Amino acid sequence: MMDSAIAAKPHERLAEVLADDMAAVNALIRERMESRHAPRIPEVTAHLVEAGGKRLRPMLTLAAARLCGYGGPWHVHLAATVEFIHTATLLHDDVVDESAQRRGRPTANLLWDNKSSVLVGDYLFARSFQLMVEPGNLRVLDILSNASATIAEGEVLQLSAAQNLATDEKVYLQVVRGKTAALFSAATESGAVIADAPEDHVRALFAYGDALGIAFQIADDLLDYQGDSDATGKNIGDDFRERKLTLPVIKAVAQADDDERAFWKRTIELGRQEAGDLDHALELMDKYDTLSTTRNDADRWADKAKSALATLPDHPIRTVLHDLADYVVARLA
Repeated sequence: MMDSAIAAKPHERLAEVLADDMAAVNALIRERMESRHAPRIPEVTAHLVEAGGKRLRPMLTLAAARLCGYGGPWHVHLAATVEFIHTATLLHDDVVDESAQRRGRPTANLLWDNKSSVLVGDYLFARSFQLMVEPGNLRVLDILSNASATIAEGEVLQLSAAQNLATDEKVYLQVVRGKTAALFSAATESGAVIADAPEDHVRALFAYGDALGIAFQIADDLLDYQGDSDATGKNIGDDFRERKLTLPVIKAVAQADDDERAFWKRTIELGRQEAGDLDHALELMDKYDTLSTTRNDADRWADKAKSALATLPDHPIRTVLHDLADYVVARLA
């Protein structure tokens, strides 16, 4: 029989190794999402926070701190900070995208309304800043506050880039580094800093988080076109229907002839989509093999994440982080 530690997925193994820390994080999250005067805040927050997400980002903070030998209490506050920032961005994203489903459940903006989602997201951002101040570490505050600004900047950039056929892979990477990778790298870097790790270890964990976040987002974009709807909680082609220029489409547009470019302009830029357009979009991606080349890009970023770990101390958590980089892309299998 296969050993359970080997059979388990890397994020599950990480959760097991960090079980006590994560219990403390979850308790702190429940405590800080309470509101004495506005009961809708915990209602909306609990709907998303307790929806069965992997808690990957806060686990990265805990893992980085433990990998660097940290024995204090403040990594729990930083991990809760990261989760609050992430949850706030999800609430805002669902309003911007007019989404009706996340993690297989109705979104908060659908169950309540857009106003509640935006304002509760603002509340969680405010809570995250309260949490990140408490350790009294100015460098950590700088890392996490800069990440918050970078995430917002990436989301705004995506508004202008997502439906513009002039968007190329360089701009796409800039968006991904902002809206996704910034929080991954802040999670790992802040964990190393709170542990007072040597500078080369801090840089390595930043690089790991950055590359892991990029691989994660590229894989997510691929899952939109070739994933299992039951597993992802999304319908195949949601990004196409929402007119998002993600990497598989950007690669197809770059190679399109005049007729194909006219198709992309009509469906993505102008938003005039008709029956059969998604199938045609998939045919064009197949014609230029953009799903495979996008997968190659995800693999390459996962390899960069694994390479970044090479300078870190030998530790069971380092092994799990190495496997996690493979897993974020292996989800596509």
